[in-house]
Amino acid sequence: MKAPLLVLIGASLWGMIGLFVQGLYQHTFTPIDVTAIRAFGSACVLFLFLAAFKRHLLVVRLKDLPFFAGCGIASIAFFNLCFFTVIERSSNSLAVVLLYTGPVFVVLLSRLFFKEPLTGGKITALFLTLIGCILTVGLLPSGGAGLAADTVFIGLLSGFFYALYSIFGKFVAHRYHSATITAYSMLMAALVIVPLSGLFEKADRLADWNVFVNGAGLVLLSTVLAYVFYTAGLAKMESGRASILATAEPVVAILIGVFVFGDHLTGWQLAGIVCILGAVLFTIERRAKASS
Repeated sequence: MKAPLLVLIGASLWGMIGLFVQGLYQHTFTPIDVTAIRAFGSACVLFLFLAAFKRHLLVVRLKDLPFFAGCGIASIAFFNLCFFTVIERSSNSLAVVLLYTGPVFVVLLSRLFFKEPLTGGKITALFLTLIGCILTVGLLPSGGAGLAADTVFIGLLSGFFYALYSIFGKFVAHRYHSATITAYSMLMAALVIVPLSGLFEKADRLADWNVFVNGAGLVLLSTVLAYVFYTAGLAKMESGRASILATAEPVVAILIGVFVFGDHLTGWQLAGIVCILGAVLFTIERRAKASS
């Protein structure tokens, strides 16, 4: 299978996440419950797989655990919680658009922590993201937001916490395989989020067939297999091209939101989505040129 197709499959599986999240919501699971299911289930699958086939990848240094904690707690746990909350409060489409402000936060945080230059291209991407968010949430042209201010804020937080994975991960990326980083990050997220969730009280519902199917889809399809396909494709092509192809994720999520869940998007909101995706592509292309 060719590398671009692998990346597209991985990104599309990520984009399908709303199907499983909404399915779990129908059985009275909350955003924090769904976050716990994703983190705990993914950690179990990854650790079992690595223990069986790649045991050497489980070896890590104790002094690197804080970075895994940063990836898992500050990023995975909080970004999923915020992302799933916006899906619950608004729609699958708008949630994924606000999540995709993440690359712009990466630019700003990289400037702050790694002193990476803030070029004209990056400033253009920031401007496009700002305009895109204003249009998407309805501040323009009506002058009043179509979403509650706290929902918009939580959506932007999902992008911010999503970006933190790149920041914390950069400290250990050169020492560990991506599977190692993902497995330990999921474990750290699970250790914090599971005790805070209501999964213990709802353990009997996990045996329900519909709950099991949606939970398995969330863990296996939209997390583990999505990561496997994307990583396999990434290993055989340039990271810049892979990142561009990965924007299939929000496209798939938006299409599912519109055709499956009946999300209604105005022309102005569609223009905002185009601005945000354009900012992501602009940022990725500038990075690719800088690294070449």
